[in-house]
Amino acid sequence: MYMKQLILSLAALAVLTVSCKQEKPAPPREIKQYTIEQFYKNEQIGGGAWSPDETKLLAHSNKTGIYNLIEINVADGTQRQVTSSAVESFFAIDYVPGTGQILYSADKGGNEIDHIYLLDTDGFTKDLTPAEQEKANFFDWSLDKKALFYISNKRNPQFFDLYKMTVGDWKATMIYQNDTGMDVAGISWDEKTLALQKTNTTSENQLYLYDIASKKMTEISEATAPGRYDASGFSKDGKSFFFTTDAGKEFAYLVQYDLAGGSRKTIFETNWDVMYSYVSENEKYRVIAINEDGKNALRILDNAGGKPVAFPAIPDGDILAVSIAKSEKKMRLTVGTSKAPSNLYVYDFDTRELKKLTNTLNPEINADDLVTAEVVRFKSFDGLEIPAIYYKPITATPDQKVPALVWVHGGPGGQTRTGYFALLQYMVNNGYAVLAVNNRGSSGYGKSFYKMDDRNHGDKDLKDCIWGKKWLQSQGYIDTAKIGIIGGSYGGYMTMAGMTFTPDEFKVGVNIFGVTNWLRTLKSVPPYWESFRKALYEELGDPNTADSVRLYNISPLFHADRIKNPVMVLQGANDPRVLQVESDEIVAAMKQNKVPVEYVIFPDEGHGFVKKENEIKGYGAIVKFLDKHLKGETLVRN
Repeated sequence: MYMKQLILSLAALAVLTVSCKQEKPAPPREIKQYTIEQFYKNEQIGGGAWSPDETKLLAHSNKTGIYNLIEINVADGTQRQVTSSAVESFFAIDYVPGTGQILYSADKGGNEIDHIYLLDTDGFTKDLTPAEQEKANFFDWSLDKKALFYISNKRNPQFFDLYKMTVGDWKATMIYQNDTGMDVAGISWDEKTLALQKTNTTSENQLYLYDIASKKMTEISEATAPGRYDASGFSKDGKSFFFTTDAGKEFAYLVQYDLAGGSRKTIFETNWDVMYSYVSENEKYRVIAINEDGKNALRILDNAGGKPVAFPAIPDGDILAVSIAKSEKKMRLTVGTSKAPSNLYVYDFDTRELKKLTNTLNPEINADDLVTAEVVRFKSFDGLEIPAIYYKPITATPDQKVPALVWVHGGPGGQTRTGYFALLQYMVNNGYAVLAVNNRGSSGYGKSFYKMDDRNHGDKDLKDCIWGKKWLQSQGYIDTAKIGIIGGSYGGYMTMAGMTFTPDEFKVGVNIFGVTNWLRTLKSVPPYWESFRKALYEELGDPNTADSVRLYNISPLFHADRIKNPVMVLQGANDPRVLQVESDEIVAAMKQNKVPVEYVIFPDEGHGFVKKENEIKGYGAIVKFLDKHLKGETLVRN
């Protein structure tokens, strides 16, 4: 959540800048259209933990319709399905060292109350964190691999304590009791020191080192240099602590802190945010991830000398994550593109061989019929340059104009990136141009840019979306009278804000579990968000104070009589962030006012849809809605 430096040149003549690293748009041609079912025959794969003998990777896949655990053979890419859940999705954590057992996490119907489960070699499953309302997250293994650390809110629903659980008897001991809203961000390898973070605002926090024995707290962040400070681990020799910060600068950089003397030095910096950094098992390699203009840029350094380690480039490939095996001879790469779901690769440091293990795109789909995302920029109402990710239909021409959609990400401080999203490609494949606007307040473009929508939501950020619509209208192949707005979560709010407060701008709106009543939403955030509540109120407003007036004024629900164009709403019944009542009430208000509205509720989903049958139903319905109300066609789609 640290942003690009703002360099506003009002004299610039160009409305659009295309990144030189992006491919040029494909020339217009005929393509095959695919059904929503074909798009969701793709396989989504996540995780990729190394087995102890480094012959397999533990991952999760939704090939069965929901996520189940799989093992991938590194030698030939063959897969073995490990679990066969038909109700809840299972997400891989890791192999239990020295046992052949597996850890995974799961919640109930998307309620986000995650538990940690143990899958034994005989297929028996044990819930290691069984308290009914306990939300637990795996943290790390101990140095000797005989115990795991995890955080849990079972003692107090508002705060997460740190526990150590021994392998074998699976008994847990509390290591740190959190009574002040701190977030545990790291533990030293000798288990004597914790890294703790205190959130102040969504753009500033404090970072501390906490001595467990003496309970002494040492602040690492500096009052004279406020900003984001995020832990990046301890060295195994106990001499250094690493963290990223944007203190004094627009972008986050990596710092090494001397634990004995307190000195600090910057060890990596570039003109984009360093998102995270860590070292391999024996500290031979350092991994540094950079948020570079909507894509991941990964640096692998020889940790001793700091020199970069070269490995093959992957065309249209965004390396999302890597995992270096314990032997430090192999590395798993998770690679995303805009044309296919992420795939897993393995790289051999000695032979320099790069091997692709998975093929996630449905073989019925020709990738050449899909579009490569472009990074574009346009000027907003006040001259501010707004970055965006653009998907232009291959068939679009001045003689064959297409309708368009402005896509708005979640957050508020999220960022649309150049990765794959089947819904976007499905819409584009069916003749809709999509401009994914990274409006002011988005992360990734400098901390000044990130702060620009504070206490101003539904105003200037919405105007950025409207000026994105104007940019679309300036393209000669866009049907200027047929432009809608769509988004999820905060993007769903922006959709409803656009349809409510600027009712003549967008012909349709698609609201995917979006906020419509800020007063209720801010009062009903999940209890385990307590450490973040103050920061959320600082950015958006405190509903218990005079801020309630502004929050009322920007909430679409209280002004629904202004909505006049068709709207579609999608909602998960178990959503703990945006409650179903939000969508129920805005839909009822629109129906009362005779506004065309379609409403799709999923009883077994939360804040985001993970079951294929629901994605097919919901996202397929979106395109049917657009065909009817935006494109002006009533088509029969499978």
